[in-house]
Amino acid sequence: MHRRHTHTSTTVKWRTDLEKGAISSNCDRRGWERVSSDNSDDWNFYWASVSTVKQIFNPENGYRLGDNQVISHFPNHYELTRKDMMVKNIKRFLKEQHKEGHTMDDYVPTTYLLPADYSLFVEEFRRNPHSMWIMKPTAKARGIGIFIVNKLAQIKKWANNRMSTPTSHNNYVISRYIDNPLLIGGKKFDLRIYALVTSYRPLRVFIHEDGFARFTNARYNNDVTDLDNMYVHLTNVAIQKNGEDYNEKHGNKWVLKNLRLYMEATVGYDKTTVLFQQIEDIIISSLRAVQHVIINDKHCFECYGYDVIIDDALKPWLVEVNASPSLGATTHNDRIMKHGLINDTLCAVIPGPTVDLRARPHNAGHQGERVGGYYLAYDETLGDLNKHRNRKDGNGGGNGGNASETGNSGLGGSRSRFGSRNGKWR
Repeated sequence: MHRRHTHTSTTVKWRTDLEKGAISSNCDRRGWERVSSDNSDDWNFYWASVSTVKQIFNPENGYRLGDNQVISHFPNHYELTRKDMMVKNIKRFLKEQHKEGHTMDDYVPTTYLLPADYSLFVEEFRRNPHSMWIMKPTAKARGIGIFIVNKLAQIKKWANNRMSTPTSHNNYVISRYIDNPLLIGGKKFDLRIYALVTSYRPLRVFIHEDGFARFTNARYNNDVTDLDNMYVHLTNVAIQKNGEDYNEKHGNKWVLKNLRLYMEATVGYDKTTVLFQQIEDIIISSLRAVQHVIINDKHCFECYGYDVIIDDALKPWLVEVNASPSLGATTHNDRIMKHGLINDTLCAVIPGPTVDLRARPHNAGHQGERVGGYYLAYDETLGDLNKHRNRKDGNGGGNGGNASETGNSGLGGSRSRFGSRNGKWR
C-alpha cells in the first residue's frame, strides 16, 4: 500500500477545495503554507469537498494517509448527511434503544424513500388524507428540487416516471410536513447549529455556542394555494435571497443568542432551557445512531451543520444534517460568526503548531471543556460527564431530567450552552 508523501517541516501545509475566506484567512493567520493542487499529496491539513474525500478513501487508489495529515470528512459521512440514510440509521437506533428500555421521542418526521417505499407511503397517506408532505432529493442541498404535496395525484406522475428508471439520482425522501411551525412575527424559521465530531469511537462531540435562525421572507400560512410559494415554506438562504422582501443587512437571520433571549421573554426561561436541551439531545442521539457504521478514521473530523425546526408545541424536529454547511457570508455578522467557527474548529483538531496524530488527544479532556465557542457536549469516555448528563436537574433537559425516571435515552440532565450568553449560565 502506498503511503502518501509527508514532510518533516514544522510549518503546517494546507489545502482546500473551497475558496472561502473563513478558511483561507484562518490558515494564513496561523502562518500555514498553502500548497497548490500540483502538490496534491504534500499537505498536513485539507478542508476537502466530499467528492475529494471519496477519491482519497477509495480502496482502489491504495493510498494511506500519514500521521501528520488531517482531513475534513469521515469516509462514509453520508450515513448521516444523506437524508435517506439519516432517517434509516436514526429509526434503527431509536428502535434498539426502546428494546433496551431507553425511550426517546421520535424527532424525525415520518419519512419514506421514493420510489422504493411508494406503496407504504400511499397506505400512510390514505390513513391521513388531509396531511401535507414535503419531497426532497436525497443528496442535494440549498433547497434544490424540494416541493410540497397534499394530494396523491401530485406525485403519481412523478413516481411513474422514476420507477421506470430507478437510480440513486432519482431517489427522493418524502416526509410529513411540519405544518404547525413556531412563528416569530408571523414567519417560519429554522435553526442552524454546528456540531464538531473529532472521534466516533469513542464518540466525542463539541457543539458551538454560535449559530443562527433563518427566517422566510413571507408570512407563513398552510393554505393549499400557497404550497408552491417557497418564500413561505423554505428557509434556505439560497432561496430567500432571491425574494423581493429579502433584507441584505441582516440576511433574514438572527443569531441564536438573540433567538434564545426572545424565547425566554415570550415562553419563559424554563421552557426555553428544556427546548434547547432537547435539541442538544437530538444532536447527540443522531451521532450515536451512526457511531458504529461510520468508519472512524483517526485522520478525520467533521463539522456538521444541523437544521432543526420547532413546532408550535415547542417540540424540536431534525430536518437534516449537512456535511458541508455553507461557509459563505451573506452579512457582516455572518462573516464574523463563520470566521470564528472555523478558527475554533482548527483549534480543536490541530491544537499545536504541528500535526501529529500519534499525540492527538482524541478523547482526552474534562467535563465542560471548551475550545473557543465550542463546548464538550458528549464524550463517552468521561464517566463524570455522562453522570452529569444523567443527573436530574431542576432546569430539565431531554424529556424531563433523570433518564431512569423519565425513560429517555440517557441524554437528559445537562444544560445546553449553545445560544446562551457567552456560553455561560446566568
